[in-house]
Amino acid sequence: MNTVSSSARRARLAGPTAGAAALALIATACGGTGSGSASSPDHFSYLTNTENTTVKTALTTLSKGACSAAQKALPLKVETVPQTSLDQKLQLLAGQGALPVQFAAGNAPALTQQLYTSGKIADLEKELKSLGVYDRLEPSAVSTIKALYGGKLAVLPYEYNIEGIFYNKKVFSDNGIAVPGTWDELVAAAAALQKKGIQPFSASGQQGWPLTRLISGYLYRSLGPDALKDVADGKAKLTDPAYVEAAQQVADLGRKGYFGKGVGSIDYDTAFNQFLTGKAAMFYMGSWALTNIADPEQDKIGAANVGFMPFPAVSGGKGSVDQYPSNVGLPMTLGKRTFDKNVGSWVKCIAAHYGTTALKDQGSISGFRTSGTVADTNAVTGQVRKTISSSRRNVLWFEALFSTKATTVSQTNAASLVNGSMSARQFMQTVQDALSTK
Repeated sequence: MNTVSSSARRARLAGPTAGAAALALIATACGGTGSGSASSPDHFSYLTNTENTTVKTALTTLSKGACSAAQKALPLKVETVPQTSLDQKLQLLAGQGALPVQFAAGNAPALTQQLYTSGKIADLEKELKSLGVYDRLEPSAVSTIKALYGGKLAVLPYEYNIEGIFYNKKVFSDNGIAVPGTWDELVAAAAALQKKGIQPFSASGQQGWPLTRLISGYLYRSLGPDALKDVADGKAKLTDPAYVEAAQQVADLGRKGYFGKGVGSIDYDTAFNQFLTGKAAMFYMGSWALTNIADPEQDKIGAANVGFMPFPAVSGGKGSVDQYPSNVGLPMTLGKRTFDKNVGSWVKCIAAHYGTTALKDQGSISGFRTSGTVADTNAVTGQVRKTISSSRRNVLWFEALFSTKATTVSQTNAASLVNGSMSARQFMQTVQDALSTK
């Protein structure tokens, strides 16, 4: 199975991290008002990050099978760059008017929005509808993309993840714990586990975002799906009482020891290992974890013992448990200037077949609908797939709409919040100050 390394996943899924300087440069490069004259490409050229082998492998498979006709007319040509060099490469190509037919969208949503605004990126909603394959996209994936990219379908969802709490079904059953439906029930379950000497949660304080995801989860359940958009739009501040309360709830989990000892020094792989070896009962993570869960060398508790639950409801809250935090990994987009009939044939074939191929061959869930019957690796994978298919409106993660500076400040201070060295108000004030800095 071709998978992306855990370090690559950390980079892709922790939120927008592109430097402000890079964004400024790409804005300068794209300063024109158009994309230049149309150009018929001689290859289906595709630029992606070196770390992501999933999309490359699936497209190569399609080129030899379902998309062989598109391949004959426009051969696939793949170029890769390290993810750390991707934004620089994109700004260079954009400035030269030489963007490939298809390319990884870059590390920051704001960068892709700039390319779209300057006429460098195709209107994918228009193109997919013209090709008759717009309905091949999962509605929840479309909702997530539009939330990230200013209401535009600016990218294709070659990967689609929802987030929630994975839990050890055997530990729950052996200790008489029902799946929590509310935050209060979740806290009570953690207390019961702690009392029996079982670490309730595994999390990486070193990365920070697995902790801040809990804050946004609470905010979405208490204030509703627009909680963080309101902050981005200036309608609310992170220092408002209801926002500080969310941070306090997560801080209280740390104060009670529910993340175990030394959470601030726990990295992503160690946190994953704690859960998959039975050392912690619950693990907040995205559905990309299904690849690890399906690997018996990593998953020592067994996939049959892994359950998945949504972030619980907050009593009296305005949010809904069927609104899952979601992301599209490091998505791909297509250039406007080179989008001709042959490119359209490729895109039409991808929309029809990619979801099935990626799931069948690599166990990768995308935002494309599957065709026919594809056997799930295990029950929890089937559960997540069903959840994605039935979702209509999902939400984003804590830092999704933050500036680069605020993202860094949030994630580097998350461990201080749960280990008690920073109060909930101090944490939210620090992040708000970073948001307010121009």
